[in-house]
Amino acid sequence: MSRRRPVAWLVLAVAAALAAGGCSGTADPPAAGGATAPPATTASSPATTGPPPATDASGPTTTAPPAPVRYRYPVAGCRATYGQHASYPAADMFTRRGCVFVAPVAGRVDEVTRTDTWDRASDRGEDRGGRAVSVVGVDGVRYYGSHLESVAPGIAPGARVRAGQPLGRIGNSGSARITPVHLHFGISWPTRPGIWWVRRGMVPPQRYLDSWRDGGDLSPVRAVRAARKTAGAEVPECRARC
Repeated sequence: MSRRRPVAWLVLAVAAALAAGGCSGTADPPAAGGATAPPATTASSPATTGPPPATDASGPTTTAPPAPVRYRYPVAGCRATYGQHASYPAADMFTRRGCVFVAPVAGRVDEVTRTDTWDRASDRGEDRGGRAVSVVGVDGVRYYGSHLESVAPGIAPGARVRAGQPLGRIGNSGSARITPVHLHFGISWPTRPGIWWVRRGMVPPQRYLDSWRDGGDLSPVRAVRAARKTAGAEVPECRARC
């Protein structure tokens, strides 16, 4: 009997150990921290927080159209009456002494005469205008005003002027000494200095004065081009009393 007791005890110990282990040996141990997290998802649309794609700087560019030419009535601060000049295309604008002659358009001062050298006995054509200023506008047309009482400070050949800028004060210098106060106003094409018989006026200015007086911008460019073509180069010859 004493030899069977140890064997029986051993069999009972092995059976107890198997019962305590169960079936857990066939499964993986749980991960630390509990249940396994679900797989991460990926966004289906690209990020939009970055800067916009760069544009090609070498692509086509647009150029703004040139600004329209603006005209101003050449007499400021006074009323003026005018009509057709008696012997060639120009206008005599009768007004009060001291009224202001202004640039009818932006441009560059062409010729300036500050000294009145007219003599009634000789009556030289180049002296008849007395004190005078001409301006070549941004439109390519030359505008001339003479019989001035004075020329404004800073007005000299080559100076840039804006439309409406004072050029001088109206008087009766030159051959206007024997007439009422007025501004002689002429429109022509640019020439070399001293071609006074062109400078004094080659296109009748009345219709343009009417427009500018009423706030319009009627341009004499086409008329001046046509007159130049008809007249020839610079009308280079001037007869005795042209």
